Order: sequence, then structure tokens, then C-alpha cells
Amino acid sequence: MNITDSRITSLFNIEKPIIQAGMIWASGYKLASAVSNAGGLGIIGAGSMYPPVLKEHIQKCKAATSKPFAVNLPLLYPDIEQHIKIIIDEKVPIVFTSAGNPKTHTTFLKQHGIIVVHVVSSSKFALKAVQAGCDAVVAEGFEAGGHNGREETTSFILIPAVSNAVKIPVIAAGGIATGRQMLAAMVLGASAVQVGSRFVASTEASCHINFKNAVVNASEGDTILTLKQLTPVRLLKNEFYNQIHQTESNAEGADTLEKLLGRGRAKKGMFEGDMQQGELEIGQVSALIHEIKPAAHIVDEIWNEYKRLLGLSLQ
Repeated sequence: MNITDSRITSLFNIEKPIIQAGMIWASGYKLASAVSNAGGLGIIGAGSMYPPVLKEHIQKCKAATSKPFAVNLPLLYPDIEQHIKIIIDEKVPIVFTSAGNPKTHTTFLKQHGIIVVHVVSSSKFALKAVQAGCDAVVAEGFEAGGHNGREETTSFILIPAVSNAVKIPVIAAGGIATGRQMLAAMVLGASAVQVGSRFVASTEASCHINFKNAVVNASEGDTILTLKQLTPVRLLKNEFYNQIHQTESNAEGADTLEKLLGRGRAKKGMFEGDMQQGELEIGQVSALIHEIKPAAHIVDEIWNEYKRLLGLSLQ
């Protein structure tokens, strides 16, 4: 069991093996710096940022913390070459890549001294990340919010499967918001945890207060994995989801779904606060989140509960 594994804390030079996910419209420099200052690893989510905006957030994050932070880089992003140039120029130490083939950019990033971590949804993709030269992988289970794997493998299956398949450190993600869940992930073979939805409901998250309130008011069954004809995404059920469901029930094709999705649906919901017509990406663990808190308090709560339960389990 890797419950006292220090490979991730050593690799990232952080105190606590708690990583904040790079979520679109939520993970700006305020959240990333707050998590890093609390001893975890904060991540700026580049997926919702134009290149000049990403540069601004990186510079502000460097001013707000002297500790390591990372940038999450969706590999399907159209301006990815500009993003990579900014990351290198600004000397960002760690990059988390997702939504694409890690082989495309990993070698180039590592040549510039950057630690590279890739998000995977299966053991097969984890092995490809190893072959690409990644330093670690995030094993993200079916429970996670946002864009998700087509395999629909839950975290309790995925974490041990990936841990058995690769020798590099595994970061567990999907359905983790408490110290109890962190301990379970570590027992299953993870070296650290990545937490997304819990940090959406933080004071520093850049998403709209309407969205934060919707997250803390969510119950079991309020999220669903949908848009499988395009790219699977887990979101809160609302009027926009009802339109998706009706379109899929009518057996209309991907072209119709793309038109319905249009441009800016995620921004409309998560950043602008339209709770009916916006896309509200969040994980199943939202059912366990009941309060908006400062990011440092969230890190401390998870870490202190983990340590307490770890101590009990070792007695």
C-alpha cells in the first residue's frame, strides 16, 4: 500500500499530496496560488483561457505564491502552441496534459525541464503516457466532473488497475473531496489525490456564485455523463441537459448535438451563472459538498482527516 508514499511530494516539491484540478472557468491564479500556499499543488486551468489571459494568470500566480504550481493543458485546445510557448517562457515547473495524445508534446516540454503529468481513464492510456515519457499519471474515474473517459470505469476499479500497470506515480481523481476518500485512494495504490469539484465550491474559484451554490445544493443523482456522441462530459441536470436528452432520445446525430452545444455553453453556465441554459460541469461528489469555504481550509480539512484516519488504521 502507498499510504505513506512520498514520490509525488518529492517530484513536485510540495508538502501535502493534494492536487487541485485545473478546471475550466474555475481554476484561475487566485485558486491555484491559495492551494499551493496551503501546501498542495495548485493548477491554473488553461482550457478556458486565451493565450494572453493564461500569461496574465501565470504571472499573477507567481506573484501570489513562491511555491510550485502547475498549468493544466488540454491537448485539443486550438491555441496549444501559443500556450506551450507561454508556459516555457514563464518557466512553469509542472504541466498536466489531458484530452489528447501525450506523445505529441511531452518530449518537448521535458526538454525545457518541465515535469509532465497526463490524465488517463484506463490502464491502456496510462501505459501510453509512460511510453511518452510522462513523470506521473492522473487516473480519473467515471465519477469525475467535466470531460470524462468513454470506458466509464469507476475510481475504485481504475486506481488499482493503473497502479498495477505502471511504475510511475499514480494520482487518483474522480469522487474525492474528503480525507476518508483520500485514504481510500491511497490504499488502492495512489501516491496522491487530485481534487476538482470540492475546490469549485471555494471562495477563490473564479466560477459564478450561482454555480457554486448549485454545487453545494446538489444531491445524489443530480449529475449525469452525457454527450457521448461527441466528447463525454459529466454535468448537473438542468434545462440545457434536458435539451440534450431530448435530442439524443430522438436519435438525432452528432451534428445536431454540436449545434445545440454551440459556443460558450460552459462559460454561460459556470462563469456567467446561467443555471438553466449553461453547461454545468461537476462531479458526482458534489452530493457531499455542502459549504463554500476558503481553499486553504479545504486543503487542511482533507489533510487533517486523512492523517487522523491513517493513524487509526495503523494502530
